[in-house]
Amino acid sequence: MNKKDLISIIITYYKKKKYLKKTLNSIFNQVYKNFEIILVYDDTKKDDLNYVRNLLKIFKNKKLIINKVNLGVSKSRNIALKNCKGDYIAFIDSDDLWKRNKLSEQITFMKKKSSFFSFTSYEIVDEFENVLNKRIVKKDAEYNVLMSSNFIGLSTVMFHKRILNKVFFPNLKTQEDFCLWLKLLKQNIRLHHYSKILTSW
Repeated sequence: MNKKDLISIIITYYKKKKYLKKTLNSIFNQVYKNFEIILVYDDTKKDDLNYVRNLLKIFKNKKLIINKVNLGVSKSRNIALKNCKGDYIAFIDSDDLWKRNKLSEQITFMKKKSSFFSFTSYEIVDEFENVLNKRIVKKDAEYNVLMSSNFIGLSTVMFHKRILNKVFFPNLKTQEDFCLWLKLLKQNIRLHHYSKILTSW
């Protein structure tokens, strides 16, 4: 594994104080250590801002972007994308969790496949981390199949900076990631699957 590859991790924050600490701990505990965090604080109320700042102190390489008004996840992620320095970019929602080997396994898989975009299987958990269900991905995404059901979990996605100019979330309140995946497929970008469960949703 080439440790010099930097991974940019994008998180948007809006009223998820109950879960954020566990999410950030799951990033901090990653086996793969060469990453930066770009957290976009998207709450007009700044009540949680000091809490978020304190949680981020454990990370050496981080950037906190504070939106003046609530812009929503699409615009917030697009702002974060403009601030990425990484060779690879990964997303995680502020109430999801990663397995310790998430970044290390996924970047290794992508290099072996010469992949510019990958997603993995994930499990669905309750607030106590009890597993309620599992979403196992068994094949790469194809436009017609994905259209009928979005099986790509945002917090499982990692992509290479070479397609950064094609990754732009449409300004929708829901399903914004789904629309982006379809758009990438239309541009003939291969969305590779890795069937191992590396994320808890």
